[in-house]
Amino acid sequence: MVRVLRLKMPPMSEGKPTEVVKPVKHSGLQSTWVVSAAIMCSRVLGLAREMILFSLSQTKWLSCFYLAFKIPNLLRDLFAEGALSQAFVTVFSKKLREGGDKPAWLLAHKMLSLAAVFMGIVSIIGILAAPWIIDLFIGDGSSPGGVVFDEEMRNLTVLMVRIMYPFIAVVSLAALVMGILNSRGVFGMPALASSFFNIGSLTTGLLVGWLIDPDFGRTALIGFSIGTVVGGLAQLGVQIPSLWKQGYRPKVDFKWKKDVGVRKILSLLGPAVIASSAVQVNVMVNAGFAARASEGAVALLQGAFRLMQLPLGLFGVAVAMVTLPALSRAAGDDNSATGDFRTILARGLRFVTMLTLPCAVGLALLAEPVISLIFERGKFDAIDVVQMAAALRFYSFGLVFYAAIKVVQPAFYAIERRLIPMVVSFVSIAINFAANYLFIVVWDLPFEYLALSTGVVAMLNCAQLYFLMIRYSKGLESGRLILTLAKLGTAAALMAGVCIAGQHWLMDGYGDFGLMKKAVTLLPVIAIAAGVYFGTCVLMRLDELSELRALITRKLGRSAR
Repeated sequence: MVRVLRLKMPPMSEGKPTEVVKPVKHSGLQSTWVVSAAIMCSRVLGLAREMILFSLSQTKWLSCFYLAFKIPNLLRDLFAEGALSQAFVTVFSKKLREGGDKPAWLLAHKMLSLAAVFMGIVSIIGILAAPWIIDLFIGDGSSPGGVVFDEEMRNLTVLMVRIMYPFIAVVSLAALVMGILNSRGVFGMPALASSFFNIGSLTTGLLVGWLIDPDFGRTALIGFSIGTVVGGLAQLGVQIPSLWKQGYRPKVDFKWKKDVGVRKILSLLGPAVIASSAVQVNVMVNAGFAARASEGAVALLQGAFRLMQLPLGLFGVAVAMVTLPALSRAAGDDNSATGDFRTILARGLRFVTMLTLPCAVGLALLAEPVISLIFERGKFDAIDVVQMAAALRFYSFGLVFYAAIKVVQPAFYAIERRLIPMVVSFVSIAINFAANYLFIVVWDLPFEYLALSTGVVAMLNCAQLYFLMIRYSKGLESGRLILTLAKLGTAAALMAGVCIAGQHWLMDGYGDFGLMKKAVTLLPVIAIAAGVYFGTCVLMRLDELSELRALITRKLGRSAR
């Protein structure tokens, strides 16, 4: 975590000494290690929650729950890992650098108060407007796609939306607290906080769901809706002790109208919401089209997206979280992209590509065995496996691009070029909507093509942002990136050969295997494939892997001591 030095320094206006908290900075890779471990815990717990839900409930009813959850969760994704955090961290980091703790804490008071009031109003509006919101997604039967959700499914979805909408108000406060801690060099607990969301939502959901319906029929999902709000409260609460240790003391402050820092955040927030929303809005649009494709499509897309999010959250979000404060500090006083800025951003892109590429290859080639091992039990059958695997293959195509967007997009805010990612996102959302309409309504293709459109749009979004950043930063070490990609491509090709051979020779009739046989067949193939990938990187002397090895060695050395 962060070691804190307490220095006695006399203030300008008084002779008495006062304490100033000065965080000792870790290297980017060290912080990435901490955040990755914490996020890995969260993603595994989230996957465990999905496994339990899919085994207990039919995909028809799960589609109601996931559609209801996606509506407030869209705002959560935008704020918790998107616009609010990016805008706040950018301004808060500069406040700390230029003025120290006092002006930074005043800004935090105002933003927390503003977020509580505004998101509370949003929650009330969402609760009242829930029926109309749901009808917007499921259709009324007059559109070419018809309507798949019957009246029973619609009513259950509306009820769960109303229960879960306050979640966004709670998690927005958690996002601001996370931004404060990240700006002060504390990464572990904010990243671990989402684990407590999963624990709170799962335990509460199981308990309340069982009390409502011991057989875990459709109404038991109401318990998981209540659990979502409880999990959000847990995510906020576990960060408070770390915030307190940093010297923050809560205070309600409604004097935000004339505050320069608040105005600066709000000026960044609007474009940032649009710019960071491309993937989230596209996934939400996919859910709307999936709700018109088949009864279980929303749930099956969610399961595939959850598996894709494991490496995305582990590597993409982790690298982005520790890169943004460093980019904000490295940006010149005139918000220019300095040499350090270019180096930090280029390294982050190479590092996240190295880590996510093997995950993308593995998920694409081993989709069915992975899904069968994780989900195929209870009410989740072989047909569901095949359908979810098709969606996962398409999602894996965009994995590397998703992760790169997480790193490069915040860089535009650090140099205050916020309109660029906003325009790029507008284009991405329009292309995704058009592609979905063609796939589902015009061509009547299976729902998994919705995942393909999301991956293609992520690729286009990433390419546009990258080439525009080259212009403003006067280069992003592109030659070195191309060389890295060539080496990684070779390693990935050899890894793919292992996956194909393993599936051909060891996994014929995999769906009929027992759980233990599935595990002892699949896991060694994954381990060997990963070994081939990273072993090839070692032989080709990949610089980024050398940095990772050095970091692991230092960590293991400290643990041994």
